[in-house]
Amino acid sequence: MSIDYNKHYQKCVDAVKSEGRYRIFANLERKAGRFPKAVYRSPNGTEKEVTIWCNNDYLAMGQHPKVIKAAREALENSGAGAGGTRNISGTTRYVVELEACVADLHNKEAGLVMSSGYVANEGALGTLGKLLPECAFFSDELNHASMIHGMKDSKQQKLIYRHNDLEHLEDLLKSVDIKRPKIIVFESVYSMEGDIAPIKEIADLADKYNAMTYLDEVHAVGLYGSRGGGIAEERGLMDRIDVIEGTFGKGYGAMGGFITANTAIIDAVRSYSPSFIFTTALPPAVSAAAMAAVEHLKVSGVERAKVRENVALLKSMLSEAGLPFMKGESHIVPLVVGEATCCKDVTDILMREYNIYVQPINYPTVPRGTERLRLTATAAHSLDDVKFMANALQDLWRNHSMLGSVAA
Repeated sequence: MSIDYNKHYQKCVDAVKSEGRYRIFANLERKAGRFPKAVYRSPNGTEKEVTIWCNNDYLAMGQHPKVIKAAREALENSGAGAGGTRNISGTTRYVVELEACVADLHNKEAGLVMSSGYVANEGALGTLGKLLPECAFFSDELNHASMIHGMKDSKQQKLIYRHNDLEHLEDLLKSVDIKRPKIIVFESVYSMEGDIAPIKEIADLADKYNAMTYLDEVHAVGLYGSRGGGIAEERGLMDRIDVIEGTFGKGYGAMGGFITANTAIIDAVRSYSPSFIFTTALPPAVSAAAMAAVEHLKVSGVERAKVRENVALLKSMLSEAGLPFMKGESHIVPLVVGEATCCKDVTDILMREYNIYVQPINYPTVPRGTERLRLTATAAHSLDDVKFMANALQDLWRNHSMLGSVAA
């Protein structure tokens, strides 16, 4: 009996559609110097200008003249590609300089650049765990999929503590022999909740129970700290963290991921991680763009100040309107809708009637019943943009019956 493979996979897709969480990728064209505006091309071929409200280019560095200039010069100097993996094809000077740049950012001995933040987490955690005999991971329950993937790849024990719950974390640490190797794995800014981890208290527990600390700062680098080092820098805690992971794809507006740590840890990951060893290196233009962004934000606080201003206004207006957003400390504003189909309907109305693009966040990214819009007021949004968005959301919650139960 033959198997109809196409039919099987179509059923899988149909199941996602029936649950209201099928994702349609919007065809958007960002224009240099115009972000957060973009040209949206609909499936029927029409075009219109929209305002993006779910972009991770928080500081608009992807549009910054210094970043574009650095990318252009590297492209013209060295061409488009890196030529292969670093083990075989060598390392461009742009990557060498970028690694020194991020090591300096976090005041660490060394840095290692990888192809994405996901690969950095997966490769680093998988390798660090494998190289520590009988290692036990202690993982926040809301850690990113890339971190979960890395810990799973290590084939070591993983103990999950309730989100930001220090008492639960300590109970789990107590359950493991003090002499056994341990790594506490957590994020600074949790992107779907907008809250921030108690970094100092976690570091205190690590010291008490003889554990390493691994901190994901992907949603914080560039945005927090006097030089953009992240929440750990802002709170004076970088020296308490063994490994800091970050990305160039969010606050820095480029692409790629990295870890910083002491030389031995970085060299171990470089030498053992398949994700690093067998992946083509970042191209010169991307590496140069990332470095230009990091170096600019080490000395410029203008972009960070603008984000804070826009986020404060957005939160204030949503609060005054009584809208159900999650009141975290960070720049991320999750607006809870609570049902997948309804969440998609909200984003469709925003696009159709208000020329606002927001992607619905549904299961499995977030638990069922907590579907949401993840709003990001960037440094490029004007105060008028923020007011228009807040007023549009208030109109939706007031005038559409589908949102009545949520607003109540």
